[in-house]
Amino acid sequence: MDVDVATTLEAVAPGEWNALNSRNDPFLRHEFLVATERHGCASKASGWEPRHLLLRGGGRLLGAMPLYLRHDSWGEFVFDWSWAQAWQRLGLPYYPKLTCAVPFTPATGDRLLVAPGQDPQAIRRALLEAALGLARTLDVSSLHVLFPREAELGTLREGGLLLRQDTQFHWHNEGDADFEAFLARLSSAKRKKIRRERRRISEQGIEHVVRSGNEMTEALWEQAWGFSARTFLRRGRPPYLSLAFFQEIGRSMGEQVVVILAEHQGTPIAGAICLRSDDTLYGRYWGALDDFHSLHFETCYYQGIDYCLAHGLARFEPGTQGEHKVARGFLPVATGSAHWVADARLRAALADHLVAEQRHVQQYMDEVQAHSPYRQSGDVPG
Repeated sequence: MDVDVATTLEAVAPGEWNALNSRNDPFLRHEFLVATERHGCASKASGWEPRHLLLRGGGRLLGAMPLYLRHDSWGEFVFDWSWAQAWQRLGLPYYPKLTCAVPFTPATGDRLLVAPGQDPQAIRRALLEAALGLARTLDVSSLHVLFPREAELGTLREGGLLLRQDTQFHWHNEGDADFEAFLARLSSAKRKKIRRERRRISEQGIEHVVRSGNEMTEALWEQAWGFSARTFLRRGRPPYLSLAFFQEIGRSMGEQVVVILAEHQGTPIAGAICLRSDDTLYGRYWGALDDFHSLHFETCYYQGIDYCLAHGLARFEPGTQGEHKVARGFLPVATGSAHWVADARLRAALADHLVAEQRHVQQYMDEVQAHSPYRQSGDVPG
């Protein structure tokens, strides 16, 4: 097997790369990743320099690893700013580092990609060995694998990486016939709160329209992207992903792009840009023209649950953070990352820190779970 380092995914044929994406993960699609590069979202200027690993043998692509040389930590959503400060206190550079991830995407997925018919463990070990070799060659401070699947964690641990745990809030489809059936499983107080929030939307004369990527016009993309850009700018940052990026994946990924638009008297006033796989809806970028009561909850959460129920999707992942999601039917789920550190002193200190941190994260998840919004026996639906 030979390993190549590709500075652009355009060097790989779309069909060859997509054959590694057995779960039809929208973020691992060649179309998605190439669009981030083509429109400058993942580039040296943005701090995401592609260094994709390609494992070949017998003239075939046997495995791959979406890998980036990073110059900061923006858009990773595995928060390591305190780590950078620790390096700085020791007079060591934390950047550049190598990161295996999908840019700007806090969603769990395959990171050590394996072609069908290959030995997954052998390919994963070869990819990790190549990544560690590249890290040493480039003399970077560290290698980070963000949001890998549980099946990959064993390989990463065996390869000497330290594991880190975090949590998100996801909704799971329990086979409810419709939104009212979902509500019936919630406690009385939570049902009433959600019904009140949905009623306020209709009282304001707001309606929602759901469009797939290939149903979006140029003008609609300008509006939907503009809503999300406002959210970024209010937080003091430019948008991670450009209008041209979304216009391209709308054309190239079609049904896997889902845009939820809120309209008042036929005019869009807010929107949420989502993506989907065969079994999961991923909520992503949201924004609105003004502050409408309960509009964020309806557009970003309830419309997504409606969509999953209508299309038979098993899961809705609305993004990172946000304890307010729990009251609306989303429960804590563990997410993970894996980290290799070149400096032995920092590696030892980080190992101790991660053990303590994991204990706190698990305690937090247990505490949140104890306040589940779902009704207990004796609570009568209504």
